[in-house]
Amino acid sequence: MNMHTQFNDAMQANLGFVVKQTAHIEAGVYEIKYPDLDYASLIPVDTSANPWVTSVTYYSMDKVGAAKWINGNGKDVPVVGTSMQQHETAVYTAGIGYDYGFEEVNQARMLGMALEAEKASAARRAYEQMVYDIAFTGDTEKGWKGLFNSAAVTAASVAADGTGSATGWSTKTPAQILRDVNDMITGIHTATKTSGLADTLLLPYTSFNAIASTARSDNSDTTILEFLQRANVFTANSGRPLTIRGHRGLETAGAANAKRMVAYRRDPSVLKLHIPMPHQFLPVQVDGLQFTVPGVFRLGGLDIRLPKEVLYRDGI
Repeated sequence: MNMHTQFNDAMQANLGFVVKQTAHIEAGVYEIKYPDLDYASLIPVDTSANPWVTSVTYYSMDKVGAAKWINGNGKDVPVVGTSMQQHETAVYTAGIGYDYGFEEVNQARMLGMALEAEKASAARRAYEQMVYDIAFTGDTEKGWKGLFNSAAVTAASVAADGTGSATGWSTKTPAQILRDVNDMITGIHTATKTSGLADTLLLPYTSFNAIASTARSDNSDTTILEFLQRANVFTANSGRPLTIRGHRGLETAGAANAKRMVAYRRDPSVLKLHIPMPHQFLPVQVDGLQFTVPGVFRLGGLDIRLPKEVLYRDGI
């Protein structure tokens, strides 16, 4: 048996070893959750489209028309109209994988050790990070905007009635802060002619931490956050808790890099992130002395379908 044949046999044995190892590694990697990259609990994700679609089409609609008094024998019955606009979100392919070197594989086989899972975990996390960034801030290369910077969403500043006519929460009383939040929720209620009500509130971490550690009043053992979770317009109307989260991407998301507060109704009819092909690892490939495991996925940007049900307030 010549050296070339021996090498080929060794490579085939190594390939079988890597394939077996990666099957076990990847099963574990896909079970890992990344709490700091938890976009799916805040934004509805849609994976229902065919993995190979080139775009996703959707429609935003606004209803117009009102009932009126009419003649019982007349033909002048008013009808409801709809203002519908078509939108299209392109879907693109992206990838992130990992590899093992020839020496690395042979040493693992010699010692009877499993291949390390860190590379596969790093690849999976890189995928989650990319989707997370696209969901909240968009992608410059593709011209996408995210939940925190959509041009379709109405943005304004909170009332400038803090100390020295400032807008920042650090200058405001607990009552003023509570009012700012409830104004956000009712702002959506008003914009949608009472058909929508925000159920989710996202704050910069510094603002979230401040209300979580500041008493509602000098003689109260309840923080502003605790009181807000119990007493807000959404909970009063629906009987359900208002979701309030801190988010690092909001510290400079507002106009002129101001802090931004985001309120919205967390429902697929309002906003949706399309991932027709979630991340998947492909079969092991031999490339020279490398055993490469490609990883691919296909996704589109964030669709804000009903922008009136999302609201920004800056300067908190």
